Amino acid sequence: MKFPNTERSIGIFPLNEMLEKSARVFGSNIALRTKTPQGWCEYTYSQLLSSVKRVADYLRRRGYRKGNFIGIIGENSPEWVISFMAIQWIGGVAIPLDPRAREMELHPIFDHSGLRAIFASTRHLAILTRMKESGDFRKDRLVISMQETGKDDHLPRILSDFRDDAEREKVSLEDLAVIQYTSGTTGSPKGVMLTHQNISSDINSLYQAVVFDQRDRFFSVLPIHHAYEGTAGNWLPLSVGASITYSRSLRSKEMLEDARETEPTVMLAVPLLLEKMFLGIQKRLDESPRYVKGIMVLLTGCASLLNGISKRSGSKFGFRKLRERMGFGKLRFFVSGGAPLLPWVQKGLEDLGFVVLQGYGLSEASPVLTLNPPQETRLGSIGLPIPDIQIKLVDPDPEGIGEIAAKGRNVMLGYYRNEEATQEAFTPDGFLLTGDMGYEDKNGFLFITGRRKSIIVTKGGENIFPEEIERLLLESPFIEEILVVRGHHSKTGDEEVQAIIYPNFEELNHHLLREGIERLNAEEIRKVLQEEIDERGKKLAAYKRIMYFTVRTEEFPKTTTNKIKRYLFEQQDLKRK
Repeated sequence: MKFPNTERSIGIFPLNEMLEKSARVFGSNIALRTKTPQGWCEYTYSQLLSSVKRVADYLRRRGYRKGNFIGIIGENSPEWVISFMAIQWIGGVAIPLDPRAREMELHPIFDHSGLRAIFASTRHLAILTRMKESGDFRKDRLVISMQETGKDDHLPRILSDFRDDAEREKVSLEDLAVIQYTSGTTGSPKGVMLTHQNISSDINSLYQAVVFDQRDRFFSVLPIHHAYEGTAGNWLPLSVGASITYSRSLRSKEMLEDARETEPTVMLAVPLLLEKMFLGIQKRLDESPRYVKGIMVLLTGCASLLNGISKRSGSKFGFRKLRERMGFGKLRFFVSGGAPLLPWVQKGLEDLGFVVLQGYGLSEASPVLTLNPPQETRLGSIGLPIPDIQIKLVDPDPEGIGEIAAKGRNVMLGYYRNEEATQEAFTPDGFLLTGDMGYEDKNGFLFITGRRKSIIVTKGGENIFPEEIERLLLESPFIEEILVVRGHHSKTGDEEVQAIIYPNFEELNHHLLREGIERLNAEEIRKVLQEEIDERGKKLAAYKRIMYFTVRTEEFPKTTTNKIKRYLFEQQDLKRK
């Protein structure tokens, strides 16, 4: 199976040329908006380009030129986009940084990249000041505040005092546009070098995979510094004249208020956000009066009947009011990426009339590689390769499971100042090794089984993918997070499958109260979790079953895209007590 729109194209341009083209064609359209205490702050495409040119004029007057490395750190906002595009306008190289990173995580990136200046939100000015005082940030690096401060170098002053006639720097598609620092789940950060062609070709492939145009309203909730939200949630809509609304926060009240006022048509999400959204809907329904529950049961039955006649039509019609109350009545689809989406979450949302497109990619691929077509989704699948992307499975086993590898114009140049890691990332014939293991079905849909480095090999030679076991156990209402790892029996020394569990303490408490146990205690928690492991483990082959587990009392540390930092725990040698 293939995507149907491959004859469409918006072209492949340097990012600064793309913005200029959009402003010329869609000048009066709303490009960016966010809600402030004073009301909605909006930029049309013409106003966005004018602002970008003013900041570019300022940068040039301060001596910054093509090829200079300039960082950005801050929360999602129009000012973030203006800063990024001003760097592109002068032909600079943007270095987006995680606004949640700690000082000890930022220092090696500053040192490795050698960035010459940085745009920062107000919250990060104090951090940079402390780093300057401690010597972790060079004092000659220019810091530009994205919000108004008492000093001269801030965007409000720049936008009022500088000219909007700065000419666009001519850059080639092969020129560097971004260095995306990523540690992922494996440890030390690496600088992914992305060219204008890398990013622009991925935008064009997404445009061919799914129809987008100027009527779309994107709703941005994920951190824009990450390649997923940056490319698919920002540069893509800006290339077709669509609008982007930046949610004030991930707090459900504010997020849903913003959605209701802007009626988004597209929203990018990570599985954790979609899961919490679905569970929140379920919880509200569970707390509803009995007659409301009865109506919901009736609606579900009618929707299922209509779905059998015409795919999704019953759910779309039956639960239209519910989606409208949430602010997602006009939503065409959610796009899920960054981690595997649990099938029961996807099915639950689809039963309510939502369309969920699971995709897959990594920063090294700008980042999208695969996506489920809107007209034909597969539960549990990461979809089909998007147009102009080649996918192959390296060294597949007898079951057809191999390492997913990709080739295309969207694939990075390499890792900045790290030739050894660059060489290791590619096959001899130029395919990018993703580190993810998977297989494809007869229709070409890809499925991920787990990370190559996480595979547990038994004495009998069987391969165990921890992620398979984790997905199964996460269906339990009593397990919030779980990490399946290789461990050892303390007496025999034999390797065995073990787990670290962060329970859902709220659900456990409700359950134990119903059982007449008034206080949570370690013994009862272990008892309930053991019952869940035993019951759900019946679906697994004997050699895959969890033999021992430990309990965490706090969430696992995670990456920007909410993946557990597995490497921190795989290095530990868990032993059964």
